[in-house]
Amino acid sequence: MFDTHELGRRPGAMRKVSRSVPAPANFGNEVISVPEGAVIELELRLESVIEGVLVTGTVETGLKGECVRCLEPIERELDSDFQELFYYPDAADRFGGASESDEDEDNEAFRLEGDLFDLETVLRDAVVLALPLQPVCQEDCLGLCPECGARLSDDPDHHHDAVDPRWAALQGLSAASSATGSEEDSVTREGAAENQEN
Repeated sequence: MFDTHELGRRPGAMRKVSRSVPAPANFGNEVISVPEGAVIELELRLESVIEGVLVTGTVETGLKGECVRCLEPIERELDSDFQELFYYPDAADRFGGASESDEDEDNEAFRLEGDLFDLETVLRDAVVLALPLQPVCQEDCLGLCPECGARLSDDPDHHHDAVDPRWAALQGLSAASSATGSEEDSVTREGAAENQEN
């Protein structure tokens, strides 16, 4: 929670706040996120306006996740801006904030509680919107081999000799012929040896 008591309610008043806070759980998505407990650096500007307190700021933190192509762990730095107006409780109805009839959790989150406001919802939105949609370990990551799972960027020449499925049956015949031919050669050699003995 952040305190606006020193700001007062005089429109035009402004103060800057720097704060380091720990990241809450589930701050991101399944692929990349801010680790729980990681330090989030905040630089805020609080401005008193008629309706409430306008909060403008930047958030800087570290991200951890995995490459969507090869599943290697990755780390990134995130820097994002945000702005939100927190209404005074008695001004919310007059200036279009949450009303008694249509109040919901989202609107309630942006209402001052006395002189205090909670930034978690605003920060979560700012961070999630700034996350890369398809994080990769490197722009030219080749991903994984679909047959054996090897990381293709480690060996760009990696390949498997693919057999056209239409020829697979013939390949089986060829293998059987080789085996039969070997057996016949063996029998022929044994017969020749017996003839020589006789």
